[in-house]
Amino acid sequence: MAYNRYVAICHPLHYTAIMNLQLCVLLNMLCWVLSLLHALIENFLVLSLSFSTHLEIPHFSCELNQVVQLACSDTLISDLVWYFVTVLLGGGPLPGILYSHSKIVSSICAISSSQGRYKTFSTRASHLSIVFFFYGTGLGVYLSPAATHSPHSSATASVIHTVFTPMLNPFIYSLRNKDVNRALRRLFGRK
Repeated sequence: MAYNRYVAICHPLHYTAIMNLQLCVLLNMLCWVLSLLHALIENFLVLSLSFSTHLEIPHFSCELNQVVQLACSDTLISDLVWYFVTVLLGGGPLPGILYSHSKIVSSICAISSSQGRYKTFSTRASHLSIVFFFYGTGLGVYLSPAATHSPHSSATASVIHTVFTPMLNPFIYSLRNKDVNRALRRLFGRK
C-alpha cells in the first residue's frame, strides 16, 4: 500500500506503467505467501509446547503470545522464534514505509500551491495515523515482555490492533468522498 501511494504521488504520470497487473499480482501473492508461512510457523510453535488440561485465556481472542504464556513446557525456543518472526515480518516493511513516506513528503513540499499541499498532506496524515496505530499497538501486543503483561492493557492494545485499526481504515478513506464530507459538515453544523 505504501508503494502504491508512493508511485501515485511521486510518479503520477507513470502510475499505470509501474503499477501494472503483473506487479499487483506479484505483491498480492507475496503477501499471501508470507501470511501462510507466518501461520505455519505459529502453528508449529504451539504444537511443540505442552499444556495442562484446564486452561483459560484472559483475552478476547486466542493470540499466540497468550497461548505461549500458558504452556507448561520450556518456551525459550518459542519465544526466540516468536520475537524473530515478529521483528522480521513487522519490522521488515517498516523501512519501505518510512522511505516511501519520506519521498512523498518531499514531493508534497515541492507542490507550489498551498491548497494542493494541504489536500495532499491531509490525505497522507490520515493514512499515517492508521500506520502509527497499527505499529504502536502491534509493538505493545507482540513485543512486550511476558513479565510486564497486564491482562487489561494487553487486551486493550489487542482490540485496538485487531479491531479498531481495520475499522478506521475505510472510515478515513471515505472522508475523501465529497458526499460523506458534506454530510459530516452538516451533522456538525459547519458549512
